[in-house]
Amino acid sequence: MGKHIAGGFSMENKKPEQIDARIHLIDGFDLGVPERTGTYVIDEEELTIVETGPSPSVKYIKQGLQDLGFSLDEVKYIIVTHIHLDHAGGAGLLLRECPNAKVIVHPRGERHLIDPKKLAAGARAIYGESFSELFDPIVPIDAERLIIKDEGDTLTIGPDCTLEFLYTPGHAKHHFSIYDPVSNGIFTGDTVGVRYQQLIHDGVGFFLPSTSPNHFDPAAMQESIQRILDMNVDRIYFGHYGMTENPPKALHQVSEWLEVFVEEGEQVFAEGKGYDELSGRLFEKVKSHLQGLGINEEHEVYIIINLDMQVCALGIIDYFQKLKQ
Repeated sequence: MGKHIAGGFSMENKKPEQIDARIHLIDGFDLGVPERTGTYVIDEEELTIVETGPSPSVKYIKQGLQDLGFSLDEVKYIIVTHIHLDHAGGAGLLLRECPNAKVIVHPRGERHLIDPKKLAAGARAIYGESFSELFDPIVPIDAERLIIKDEGDTLTIGPDCTLEFLYTPGHAKHHFSIYDPVSNGIFTGDTVGVRYQQLIHDGVGFFLPSTSPNHFDPAAMQESIQRILDMNVDRIYFGHYGMTENPPKALHQVSEWLEVFVEEGEQVFAEGKGYDELSGRLFEKVKSHLQGLGINEEHEVYIIINLDMQVCALGIIDYFQKLKQ
């Protein structure tokens, strides 16, 4: 399923986006696409980064930090919400150049950062011949440069800022979210879905669940969505991509689409068909919905959504196969 979707997108030197006085977002141009995967920079006493993206994104992080006036030796913490390569694949490469930094990861992700072979093999199975271009190099991290955080753990990064970690499975069993009390916001990785920044420019706020293999669990995902909804946060910082100040809208939308995805997956699985059939049906449902909102079929977002539906379908079929075992 080798997919590369750089064609038609510009790789311009883009400045970090200022979210507020202390948080910026650096575009990592994951898959060669702007506004796809981002790295958040929290300017506190202990300079903290959330997500690295894959290794090809590291050059953009370095440039973004420089643009913000930071040196690499100022970075103290690199937090990865989970260890999928599009969020954490570049952590080892970046860490090489950040001598005073440590990487913070969920306990289930620790061994995969120390020895990423199994993680790389899983991604290679999905991305095929495009794997090297999209993800190499994947650099192992020494155990002494890792910090483990789990449910209820905290990290003080400034005199008025203690981050809190919440275990939020559903997308992955090695996934936590990070609550920032200063902004009353939460960094959610992929647990509560994907935000399509490409559509924001057209006035459409659109959010879909991310159901990739091989830990997808719809019940756990709905519980994580509800937990964050109950927190009454003012912001959600998405791994893909950017921030919303309307968390209820985003969370309800992801929850509703999750039900659609699972129902469609159950039907396809019952028919004895595979992920190709499911990805096609999901894509057509999403495309039809967006066209009803005035998004014409030539819009660049459909390239990204098509790839997302392929990966989502893999996770959903994998889920139903495991149920049957």
